[in-house]
Amino acid sequence: MTTTYILKDLTEPIRNSSGLDYRKELNEAQYEAATAVEGPLLIIAGAGTGKTRTLVYRVAHLIDLGIDPRSILLLTFTRRAAEAMIRRASLLIDSRCSQVSGGTFHSFANLVLRVHGRHVNLASSFTIMDRPDSEDVIQTLRSDMGLNTKEKRFPRKQTVAEIFSMTHNKQIGLNELLELEYPHLVDVNHELAEMQRRYADFKQTKSLIDYDDLLIKLRDLLANHVEVRNRLSDTYRYIMVDEYQDTNHLQAEIVRLLAATHDNVAVVGDDAQSIYSFRGANFRNIMDFPKQFAGARLIKLEENYRSTQPILNLTNEIIARATESYEKRLFTRKSVGSRPKLVQAGSEQMQSQFVCQKILELREEGVPLWDIAVLFRSSFHSFDLEIELTRRNIPFVKRGGFQFMEAAHVKDLLAHLRILANPQDAISWNRILLLLEGIGPGASQKIIKWLLEGGSAVERLRSYNAKGKVAQGLRTLAQVLEEAAKAELPSEQAQYLLQYYVPILKQNYPDDHPKRLRDMEHFQGMTERYRNLDRLLSDMALEPPNDSIGGVLAVDPDEGPLILSTIHSAKGLEFHSVFIIWALEGRFPSFYNTSSSEDLEEERRLLYVAATRAKQNLFISYPTRVFDKSLRMVLSQPSQFIDGISTRMLEPVALVPEGSYWNWES
Repeated sequence: MTTTYILKDLTEPIRNSSGLDYRKELNEAQYEAATAVEGPLLIIAGAGTGKTRTLVYRVAHLIDLGIDPRSILLLTFTRRAAEAMIRRASLLIDSRCSQVSGGTFHSFANLVLRVHGRHVNLASSFTIMDRPDSEDVIQTLRSDMGLNTKEKRFPRKQTVAEIFSMTHNKQIGLNELLELEYPHLVDVNHELAEMQRRYADFKQTKSLIDYDDLLIKLRDLLANHVEVRNRLSDTYRYIMVDEYQDTNHLQAEIVRLLAATHDNVAVVGDDAQSIYSFRGANFRNIMDFPKQFAGARLIKLEENYRSTQPILNLTNEIIARATESYEKRLFTRKSVGSRPKLVQAGSEQMQSQFVCQKILELREEGVPLWDIAVLFRSSFHSFDLEIELTRRNIPFVKRGGFQFMEAAHVKDLLAHLRILANPQDAISWNRILLLLEGIGPGASQKIIKWLLEGGSAVERLRSYNAKGKVAQGLRTLAQVLEEAAKAELPSEQAQYLLQYYVPILKQNYPDDHPKRLRDMEHFQGMTERYRNLDRLLSDMALEPPNDSIGGVLAVDPDEGPLILSTIHSAKGLEFHSVFIIWALEGRFPSFYNTSSSEDLEEERRLLYVAATRAKQNLFISYPTRVFDKSLRMVLSQPSQFIDGISTRMLEPVALVPEGSYWNWES
C-alpha cells in the first residue's frame, strides 16, 4: 500500500492530535516559546514565570505535531527534573512522551560513550568513579609521591580533587586556576601538575573515568569524529536545555556540536540567576548564545506568578543596575501587597532579635514556619541568629553550609573556652591536646588522667613529664589558658585564645584557612554580646530545637520548622515571607568579591535571586555598627546593590525600643 503525503503549512493555526488548546493553557509569551519549532531559540525566563510549565508544553507540542519523540533530547541538571517534565507531558497528551531522551549531561554522555567510546580510546566497559573514588585515588598518589607527610603540608585529597575538577569545568590551566582561586597553594603548583598527570595515567590504564571525564570525552568525540557527530545530530533533531545559565564551557561546546546538522536548539534560562561560577558555570554561555547560534530567536517570559508587584518593582530595580543583562521587567496580576522593607539594626544582635520577633508575629497571623525563610550570603552570617532562635524556642532547619556547632574550628575554640569555665572537662581537654604536635589519642588520655588527678589541672600541665615539642606545647598551652582566665569578659578571653589558635588553624587547615579565619573573627564578634562565660557556653551547647519540634510554640509537627538557608541553596524555592540578613556593604557584597567586575555582578545576581524567592513579604536587614578586624574598619552602610533605591520601592525603617515615639513600622 502506497502512503499518501500532504504538505503541511506550519504558519497555519496549530491543529494537534491530542486536541490540547495550547493558547488557552499558556500566556502569550509561553505559547510563543512552546510552539516555536525550527531554528535556535533562547527563552529568557524570569523568576517565577513558569519556565518548567513552558518546557513541558513544548515537549508535548512537538510530539503533537507528529515529530518522533526519540528525536527529542531534553537536557537538565538533575535526572528527577527531566523525569518530572516528561511525566507531566505524558499526562497532557499520551505515553509517546516517555520515548523522549531526557536526563543530565553526564547521563547522556555515559550512554553515548558506551557505544562510541572506542573513538576516544575508551573501552565500552569503562567504570565511572564518583567523587570519593577519585579522592581515594588521589590519596594513593599523594602517598606514592611522598606528599602525605606533615612537613610537606600538601593539600588534602578533597581539595586536590576539587582543583582538578575546576580546571576541566572552567577550561583553564592549573596555574591560572591556582592564582585566581587558590593563591595560597601556588607554591605547590609543580607537585599538583605532576599529580594531575599521574591521575590521568592511572585512569587511562585502568579504564576509569570520573564525572568530568564524561563531558571531556563526549566533547572530544563530537569535535574530532565527524561521522559520529553527524549521526548523533541527525538522531537528536530537537534539543532542549534547561537552566542554561548554569552550564559550563564544556556543556555549551557539547550543545553546539550536537546541533551540527541542524540548529534546532531551544535553551531556557535566566541570566539574572547565574550564581554558580564557583561550580564552573559560565555566565557568558547564555549571553553569547545568539553569537553561537546565528539568527537565534529571543523570547522573554516576564509574567510572574509568584510575587506581588511591590516585590517585583524592587527586584526589577536591583537587576536593572547590572552592567550586562537581557532587559526584562517582571510583572504580575497580584498588584496589591506590602512594600519590601529595608530594616536598619544597630547591631547584629538587634538584627537577630528583630527577625525572631517578626517571625513570631507572622506565625500568629497564620503563616506557617515552613513558609518563612531567612536567607544569607554566607553560612556564618546566621550564627548569631541561630542562637537567638534557640533561645526563643523557634524550631529551624539550616540548608547550605554548616551549622554553627558543626564547624571543627569553632569547636576547637569553644573547647578552650570550656576549659576556662570547667578545668575538669575531660572531653574538651582531649580536643585541645590533640591539636598539639606530637600528641595522639593515647598520649592525650595519659595526660588527661594526670591533669585530673591533682589540684589545678592547668597548673599541672607544666609539670607533666614530657620532652621536646610536646613539653613545649604543654607549657605554652598552660600559659595561654592562665592568661585568658584573667580576662573579665568572654570577648576578651576569646580574643586572647584566638591569637594562640590562629597558627594551629593555619597548620591544620592549610587548604581553606583564610575562610575559616573569617569565621573565627565573626565568632569572636559574637562573644561581645555576652557578659558571662557560662551563659555563652550554655547557649552554644543547646541541642538544635528542630530535633524536638513537638510542643515548641504549640507547632503542629506537620507544619515543619523555619527555613534558614544560604541563597545558593534556596534557588528554585519560594516562601510566603523572606528575610535577607546582612545586606551590609563589606559583607554582601563581601570586600573579598569586589576585586573583579565579574564577581561583583554575580553578587548582585545573588541578591536578586534571594529577593525573588518572596511571595508576600520581603524584609532586607543590616546591622549598622560592625567592626571588621581583618579590614580594620567599621562597616555601617547598606549594600551598594540596594543603596539609593527609591523609598517608593524599598521602605527604610529603623529598630527602636518599644514604647518610644518612633516605631520600626513607621
